[in-house]
Order: sequence, then structure tokens, then C-alpha cells
Amino acid sequence: MAALVSLTGASLAQTVPDDAMPKSNLNIPENLQVFGKVDPNIRKPTALVNGAVITGTDVDQRVALLVAARDLKLNPAEMAQYKLLITRQLIDETLQIQQAKTAEVKIAPDEITKTYDSIVARNFGKTPTDMRVYLRSIGSSERSLKRQIEAELSWNKYLRRKVDVNVGDEEVKAIIKKLTEAQGTTEYHVREIYLKADADRAQEVFNQAKQMMTSIQKREKGDDSFGYYARGFSNATTAATEGDLDWLSETQLSQLPPALVEAIKSMTPEHLAGPIEVPGGFSIIYLVETRKVGVADPLDATLTLKQVSVRFPEGISQTQADVRVTEFAKATQAIRGCGEVAKVAATLGAEVVDNASVQVKALPGALRDIMLKLQVGEASPPFGSVKDGIRTLVLCGRDEARGGNVPGMEQMRGQMENQRTNLRANQLLRDLRRDAIVEYR
Repeated sequence: MAALVSLTGASLAQTVPDDAMPKSNLNIPENLQVFGKVDPNIRKPTALVNGAVITGTDVDQRVALLVAARDLKLNPAEMAQYKLLITRQLIDETLQIQQAKTAEVKIAPDEITKTYDSIVARNFGKTPTDMRVYLRSIGSSERSLKRQIEAELSWNKYLRRKVDVNVGDEEVKAIIKKLTEAQGTTEYHVREIYLKADADRAQEVFNQAKQMMTSIQKREKGDDSFGYYARGFSNATTAATEGDLDWLSETQLSQLPPALVEAIKSMTPEHLAGPIEVPGGFSIIYLVETRKVGVADPLDATLTLKQVSVRFPEGISQTQADVRVTEFAKATQAIRGCGEVAKVAATLGAEVVDNASVQVKALPGALRDIMLKLQVGEASPPFGSVKDGIRTLVLCGRDEARGGNVPGMEQMRGQMENQRTNLRANQLLRDLRRDAIVEYR
């Protein structure tokens, strides 16, 4: 589940690999002797965080949901990595809840329940009752998911109360001027996972990166496997922002390693590239999207749609489903205008869902080009599966994107304030981690 606060706002300096950053002031000797023994294969998944207990059950239930949502097949070593990653996440959530309570920020139980019900319907397509059964079947629980929701709601409310940022008019005008001068140029929204690799571990790290990519490529809509891996394994400082480099101009892009620049410019949005060898290790790159500065983006167009869908009965064979798909396609492709949808749906025994405000960019990549080419009143080709049923989208209206990407004063001020708030949130969480008393058990 995506976090309710998007902690973006990484500067270009944060994209530089660790070994290219200035040396720390820790003055650690090059030739050192380690006293004692640390076994890297021993993992301690439970902890006390300022006295609050994180149990093995807490970790197992969150991991179970993560594994089921992504249909992951993990070997014991990978499972240990996931448990360690989830333990860190649970520690952060505990710190966020504790800090909010210290500031007398209260989240009512009904607020958590309302948010839970909304997320369950939107992200999982289930009722609360069905979700309870599903969670138990995979070894998870409502309590696990509601804990994450409580942490996010508490932290958001705490930030709104405690973080105050002001952006002056001159700052806003300077940014708008810079964007105006860059009109027509391309910007790239990029995310990166950087894995440091010494020469003797290059092949091992390369294989680890390939495994990460395989897992990420299985992701479903709304799932952010990239963010999990970036936060838990990336050696770049952008791990704190789940690998988000934000929007990069041509000038900023040119400051990255040449291999990354070449890969990014050859990619299409919503695709991965890697592992790419860079100084000191390997990078996995995800191109979120591109845009022309000051030019209206067709993907920002808002569509009015009717979805016509039919579910298949359990146990239907692929042959029987193919026949049903052919009948469905013939009927829906004959639709000429949204006024005919209800009539056609009735002949098919189909369900119709109206949605009057869907941005093209919110649709799955495979549907975006299709919907942009449709005329009002036409239906998309059928899509779906034996498991999920068959459906089509009928285009009832299109509001084209207006203007370009250069915002007005207040919009730009809001963006800058959000960015600074997010940076401050990262700093606050880092301070909480530093001052916390964490006892692993």
C-alpha cells in the first residue's frame, strides 16, 4: 500500500553514489581490527522500541501480506531479507505513532476504520468482511494493516501541526522564470536503486539486482515493490525517498553517470532498466514518466468512461471463456455512443460502472494509447482474464489537458512548500531513529 505521505524532494546531490560523496568526519582507519564476531546470517526480527514491543507475529503478518500481494516465491535467504526490511518499517511506524502521541495528536478508531475500508475497496476490490477472510487465509490480519494506517494518519497529522514552511514570492518567481525559459525541453521522472559492489562481490551484487528486478516486474497496480527495495537495500541517500530522483531536466540528467543517461533516454515510461554498471556498483532505473516543460501533456486529459464487465463462472474452461470473449467483443464493438451501453450490457448480462473523472495517466500503460486514439462513443478492445472476467471501456467524453507544466504562483508555492515539508519529515524521522532506544530480541 502506498504511503499517505509521498516523501519526495531529493536534490541532485542525493543521487551521487556513496563512494563519490565527501568523506565523513568519523575518521575511521583504513586498516582496522574487528574485536568479537558478528554472524551476518543471524537475524533478530523482534524488537523493543522505546519500550513498545514488536513481536515476531507482527513481522510475520506484515511479510505475509507483502508476499501474497506480489505473489513472491522467496528462498530462505530472501525471506530473511524481507523480514529485516519489514522490521525496520515497523520500527519507523512505532516511532511515528509514539511521536504523534507525545505531541497529543489523536487518531480516532473510527477514522482508522474508515480509511481501512476505503483502502480495502480501492486497492484490493474487497469488502471489509471479505478482506478479513483473505488476510487470515494468507497468515496476516486486519490489525497489521490498520497499524500501518494508524502510523500514516498519525504522522501526517503531526507534520501538519508541527512543520511550518514559508516560501517567499521572489523564490516562487525565480522558479517560474526558470521553468518558462526551459519550455519545450524534456524532463524525466526517474527512480533509482544503487547497490554498492566491490570487485570481489560484483557478480553476487549483479545477481541480487537481477532478482530484485524480477520481483519488481511482477508488481500489480498500486503496489510499490520498487519503493520497498529502494528503501531497504539501496546504498544511495535517496533510499530515504524510496529511490525517487524527482523530475530531472536535461542539464541535471547530464550530471549522472553516462551509462545511466544513455539508458534513461532510450527507455519508455513505466519500464525498468538494469542492472547498469556504474562507478562503484550497479543501478536499477525506473522511468516513471517524461514531460515537455510548458507543453500540455495528453496523458493529463480527463475521460468520462463507462466500464462494461462480465465475470466468468468458476470452473469455466479456457475454450468456453474464449467463446464468451468473442461474443462480448462482437457486442461491445458495435456500440455507437454511451446511450447504447445499458442496452448492450443487458443482452450480455453485464455490469456497468460509470466514472466521470479518470485521467489518462491513471490507466494501466497498455490502455493509455488505446484510449487516446478512441473517438467519443467508441469502446476499447476487450481485456481481462479467466480469473478476473472480461471488460471494456466506453469513452463518453474527453476534457483535453489545458495549459502546460509551468504552474501559477500559488500552485508553485504549494509544490515548494510540500517539497520542503517532505524534506523536514525525513529529517524528523531520522532524528527519531537516532534518539530511539531499540533493543533487538
